[in-house]
Amino acid sequence: MDLTSYAELAVLLVNRGDELRGLTELRELLEEAGRGEAAARITRRDLDALRELREELAGVFNAAAEGNEDDVVERLNGLLVRHPVHPQISGHEGQRWHMHLTEGGRVADALAVGSVMGLASVITGLGVDRLGICQAAPCRNVYLDTSSNRSRRYCSERCASRANVAAYRARKRGA
Repeated sequence: MDLTSYAELAVLLVNRGDELRGLTELRELLEEAGRGEAAARITRRDLDALRELREELAGVFNAAAEGNEDDVVERLNGLLVRHPVHPQISGHEGQRWHMHLTEGGRVADALAVGSVMGLASVITGLGVDRLGICQAAPCRNVYLDTSSNRSRRYCSERCASRANVAAYRARKRGA
């Protein structure tokens, strides 16, 4: 089971959480994340729960950016206790049998379990330093660094290009 896609859901929730003003925005986010079945079942209660989860996940990324591994692990362990993992075998949309995490219950519960378990998998498999906050000012989006050489510093190519252009222009002014 590749839990990276679940961790990417956590990134999406943190980065787009401010935009979750209503069910329409949450449905769009879930569709973008490839979770159309969840998008069709969300309720206002799910929206409220995911807004709260977003803040907790942001705290995980902030602790990682500060290099505080113990705090990252403590936060994730707390979330794992609150959102226990319930794996299920699933075969939908013509796919082969594969594992999912918590498909029953509220949509927010399933998304929380997946996000938290995905982040836990990333830090135990790759390290806490693989969770980052974009270094392009003023962006504060988060990202997962799954590169082989641990070199990622920006949330997107757009931010990387913007930062590189700004550095180039600053060098030109200084020359």
